[in-house]
Amino acid sequence: MPQLLMLIRPTATALVGLFAGGTLFLLIAPSLSRLPATAYVPYWQALNRDYGRAMPPLLLGALALLVTASALSHRRGGLVLGLTVAATVLVTAVVVLTVTQLEPLNRLADTWTAEQPPADWADLRRRWWKLHTVRTVLALLAFAALLVASSADQGTRAPASTAGPQAAALT
Repeated sequence: MPQLLMLIRPTATALVGLFAGGTLFLLIAPSLSRLPATAYVPYWQALNRDYGRAMPPLLLGALALLVTASALSHRRGGLVLGLTVAATVLVTAVVVLTVTQLEPLNRLADTWTAEQPPADWADLRRRWWKLHTVRTVLALLAFAALLVASSADQGTRAPASTAGPQAAALT
């Protein structure tokens, strides 16, 4: 595997894995989605602050690395290239979904007060959770694609010659 790719793909995999794990955490704690407005609104707002600082660098950094990894994977075989490109497309879909659907809901929720949320706050929360579930699945699929690409790429290495440089010259 080219040296640059040996650095870029594992780093992208780690960033996507951190993002996917962070989003998965919310899904494995479903009781959060059933909190009353007085508890949920401050929780949502705190989550927006924390994740709003941490997640964009993870996601955008991963996307930049994945574009590079895709370009560098063109000689690694169809499976490795296809999985790397698929991960890039999936992370791009995560970014688009986040920016166009989830972030507007987050910004709206940041304007609420826990004591007087809007009448449709529960509907907006349900919509956010559905979109977040889709985002999480996309991120997990991207992470899985990168893990498989890395594993498949390990199998494409040429075996080291044990006969020495003279044997290599004869082939």
